[in-house]
Amino acid sequence: MMRTALDFAPGAPGIDARWTSSAKSGVGTALSEDSPIWFTLSHGILNEIYYPRIDSACTRDFGFVVTGPDGYFSEEKRDCVSVTRPFESGIPAYHITNTAADGTYRVEKQVISDPARASILQQLSFIPLKGQTADYRVTALLAPHLVNAGNLNSAWIGDYEGHKVLFASGRSRYLALVCDLPFRAASAGFVGFSDGWQQLHRHGRIMDEYQRADDGNVSLAGEIDFRDGHETATLALGFGQTEYEAAAVAVASLKHGFRRAHDAYIANWRSWQDGLETLDRDTHHGINSYRVSTGVLAAHRAADRPGAVVASLSIPWGASKSDDDLGGYHLVWPRDLVETAGGFLAAGDADEALAILNYLRQVQQPSGRWPQNLWLDGKPYWPGVQMDECAFPILLADMLYRHGHLDHAADFMPMIRNAAAYILANGPTTGEDRWEEDAGYSPFTLAVEIAALLAAADFLDMEGDVAGATHLRETADCWNAQIEQWTFAGEQSLCEALGISGHYVRIAPPETTDAARPSGDTPIRNQTPDRSTLPTSDVISPDALALVRFGLRAPDDPHILATVKAIDHCLRADLPQGPVWYRYTGDGYGEHADGTAFDGAGQGRPWPLLTGERAHYELAAGRREAAEALLTTMEKSAGLSGLFPEQVWDQPDLPEHELFYGQPSGSAMPLVWAHAEHIKLLRSLADGAVFDLPPQGVERYIRNNTTSHLRIWCFNNRIAGMPCGKTLRIELADDAVVHWSVDGWATTTDTKTTASGLGTYFVDLPVQDMAAGDDIVFTFFWPNAGVWENEDFTVRLGE
Repeated sequence: MMRTALDFAPGAPGIDARWTSSAKSGVGTALSEDSPIWFTLSHGILNEIYYPRIDSACTRDFGFVVTGPDGYFSEEKRDCVSVTRPFESGIPAYHITNTAADGTYRVEKQVISDPARASILQQLSFIPLKGQTADYRVTALLAPHLVNAGNLNSAWIGDYEGHKVLFASGRSRYLALVCDLPFRAASAGFVGFSDGWQQLHRHGRIMDEYQRADDGNVSLAGEIDFRDGHETATLALGFGQTEYEAAAVAVASLKHGFRRAHDAYIANWRSWQDGLETLDRDTHHGINSYRVSTGVLAAHRAADRPGAVVASLSIPWGASKSDDDLGGYHLVWPRDLVETAGGFLAAGDADEALAILNYLRQVQQPSGRWPQNLWLDGKPYWPGVQMDECAFPILLADMLYRHGHLDHAADFMPMIRNAAAYILANGPTTGEDRWEEDAGYSPFTLAVEIAALLAAADFLDMEGDVAGATHLRETADCWNAQIEQWTFAGEQSLCEALGISGHYVRIAPPETTDAARPSGDTPIRNQTPDRSTLPTSDVISPDALALVRFGLRAPDDPHILATVKAIDHCLRADLPQGPVWYRYTGDGYGEHADGTAFDGAGQGRPWPLLTGERAHYELAAGRREAAEALLTTMEKSAGLSGLFPEQVWDQPDLPEHELFYGQPSGSAMPLVWAHAEHIKLLRSLADGAVFDLPPQGVERYIRNNTTSHLRIWCFNNRIAGMPCGKTLRIELADDAVVHWSVDGWATTTDTKTTASGLGTYFVDLPVQDMAAGDDIVFTFFWPNAGVWENEDFTVRLGE
């Protein structure tokens, strides 16, 4: 049958585009400003390649199909046993061996990005295990998704300097694929109709060499001219702002040579790794897990925005996600970023941690907060407000200062002051909690906010602002004194069964401020009930251990010990590697029970990250052996290449969904935050103390037992009652006259507010001598607007 060359591929626009597996076996970049390329590997092939920024995915996948006699058809990513190994631990240059499950052939590949330019290089050897090389055809299949989208791409076949080139474009970005062996045939097509896979599956070869496929979900195919004596080929995939630039980059990489690029790539990584702390550790996989974690952190850094690090080079359950999920996890989360900075600092790279702080300073919003997550340029992606993310950057500045790496603290004072002011004006409720779902009082958020206010107070002291520092500490003291009132509760039958008085709840509604909570069904160990059947105030989470991690409660505090019992009863999953914990009872972020992908609903699975956090708690409690055992559990939860997944599968094997008991699920892998936690745990064990524990709360609340003489009323925290013997502070966003009475308006007092110097105005009402049952009523006159509030507010004195 003759091969034909045709102009336009049929089947436009192709099937709806999807991404691919998030279970990565490798991630890499060249650690070079001349190479704005990041790549990922899964199932033995390249997956997403990012260009020119780490938040811009430009491909879905790039693999090979082998066809042969009698209709033989074999696809690397589906029909091979794949082994992916880094050049050495911590250096993400990869050697991949894909052996056909039927024993017909083997493909060996080395994959790097070119440190000198924007291209990916693959050195590919095809080794027939049955028959001869001439019996088979090896065809490259490339799925462009430029930029962060698989639809509305174009693909075509062209030439450059004597090379046949496979081109694609989308959203003003271009890619070009060339090979140092000729392409015997090449075609552009629409996925599902005229793409190369369809032709190979039907005919065993590219029969119709379509020259163009425009404005759709497109694919490129090129058959490599392997023959006796020519069993190894080098392919270069170049990127650019124009068709010409992409082709020039790809051809230049070929001419420069794979070996020279490989040696430079290795040298860059060795130079960086050699400057780190020696926390090296072999795991059950025979790899150095510490170097894997440091490599993951470094591979997720932006090249053009120093200090920007994305959460993961993956799209959770990507094979089920379309262009509607633009961000995936290749976005910046301020919380994850600060946790990552702690990982860099623990590993000995203070410069990178400082760069992260500087990036956070650049993208802070005028209000003083940070977006819930954002693109590299600072543009918000999700619109939510998470108060812990507004507090974490202050703690990073404090940690850098305490470790002697913040020589120019004054440069960051506006950032610190503005962030503290935002917390002051908008705390203590969460906005949304750290898992991005609900608002209210959260032990985790409270812990981060209070620790940040104390740290910010230290910075204000250094600046000579004693009044501002005092105001922040008084607010921190007030919030700290109410943590149990706000968040310690518990369903009665569960507490009786466990022999505890209560437990910290994951998040409590802001309107619920006493210990009486609605009752609900008792959660059963290792099950996650339908959240709609659980009162919010009964939901249990390991988040409560943040009260110890951030220095507000001792590890043996009775409330903490009771909560640990509840956590372990409801959230501990005993897997083959050891205990791993769920995020909270009723979590719906995970695969469905039948293994199908999360689609807005599902069932949460255990998180290795939480095993690392629990290990830190055990170390803080003086149980080093328990912490070391949990470190091993965490490491055994990694994939075969040592990458930590977001979640692990907790049910019997479902091979059809690639889900195996105790192994990574279909969520994000690697999760940078988990690798940062791993590094900090190694450093904490080496130091014999929790590495990132802020000392201010420990000194103030655990050693000195500092209490509060205040209760604070503000519009976002309208307390209805307060203990006797306390001063009532009213804190407002604008200057006001407080019109108040303690005898039901029989007599009144007008008190003008005072500026805190932190963007708020406050007045302290001297009601500490009033008796239980008395009411304080008040309203406001706003002089700047010349109006009254037109509403009365009441706070009742209690015991």
